[in-house]
Amino acid sequence: MIIKSLELSNFRNYEQLKIDLSPNVSIFYGNNAQGKTNILEALYVACTTKSQKGSRDRELIRFNDSESHIRLMVDDDGISRKIDMHLKDKGQKGVAIDGIPIKKAAELYGMMNIISFSQDDLGIIKEGPSERRRFCDMELCQLDKLYMHNLAVYEKALEQRNNLLKQLAVNSELKDTLDIWDEQLVGYGKYIIEKRKFFIEEINKIAFEIHKTLTSGIEELKIDYLPNVGIDEFKEVLLSNRDKDIILKTTSIGPHRDDMVFMLNGNDAKKFGSQGQQRTAALTLKLSELELVKQRKKKNPVLLLDDVLSELDRNRQTKLLENISGVQTVITCTGLDEFVKNRVKYDKVYKVVAGTVTEEKI
Repeated sequence: MIIKSLELSNFRNYEQLKIDLSPNVSIFYGNNAQGKTNILEALYVACTTKSQKGSRDRELIRFNDSESHIRLMVDDDGISRKIDMHLKDKGQKGVAIDGIPIKKAAELYGMMNIISFSQDDLGIIKEGPSERRRFCDMELCQLDKLYMHNLAVYEKALEQRNNLLKQLAVNSELKDTLDIWDEQLVGYGKYIIEKRKFFIEEINKIAFEIHKTLTSGIEELKIDYLPNVGIDEFKEVLLSNRDKDIILKTTSIGPHRDDMVFMLNGNDAKKFGSQGQQRTAALTLKLSELELVKQRKKKNPVLLLDDVLSELDRNRQTKLLENISGVQTVITCTGLDEFVKNRVKYDKVYKVVAGTVTEEKI
């Protein structure tokens, strides 16, 4: 499945925009803060209902407007499909597929598999655990609709439990109602832990081989999943930490505190890896994600590269570009320098200036 066109109305700095995309490589170039990344964000939101940057719906709407629209035309093995998304500054977004409104985001997830790789992802190794959990969740939600459901219900139960913990400071009689939310956290949390564990195992096998190739066999990468609590002990540990949670007014146990660690030749890349090694590990992670989607879905995902080429040396650039062959790719960059001209075979080029996108002849 490929994206044929994107149409925007009042999205970020775009009042109106309609562009066609190549089934191969499309490049958007221009100075910083002109709106290049906003185009990639719109593509990602339309395919997943969420921003890869973690932005809220109201932050996606053009300044001084109250709503925004995104439309994607996609090609599904020769069949045209349409995705319409209506974003509001108040209330839930509306989504329609081929003109028919959907009730749950899960109906959209997995229709288009899309992978985003930005400069922020280059720091995923050295940033906090929330970034690594986000990486797992965004991909698992596209691969497994049931995971998305369990994660959403878990997060709602977590929010309710944390609210209740705050209320206990003024009304201790509510303490017994914690049992209700504990049961929900354990039930849905166990599924999340199990799926994350399997996902990391899959990624690990792929990443090991890719990283050896990227480093010419010098380094071996191993990714370890670090669950905050084991599946079998979740209920018991959550209960034993209840008094602590009441004092802290927050839930201290559960998959919302999971992490993963990247080991390079047996050493923690976050603590001991150089900046170059951390960037290579992040590149490995994204290439592994790309390969996993190919294996699971038996089709290529759409790849978004947000100004990452300038952050990689020539060898890493080459390895990345070798792996996008046959994959619909949308690239942003600040300029069409000699490397891009000589190394990337592209079909469409757009110049972006202050929210105006102009297609250039190749």
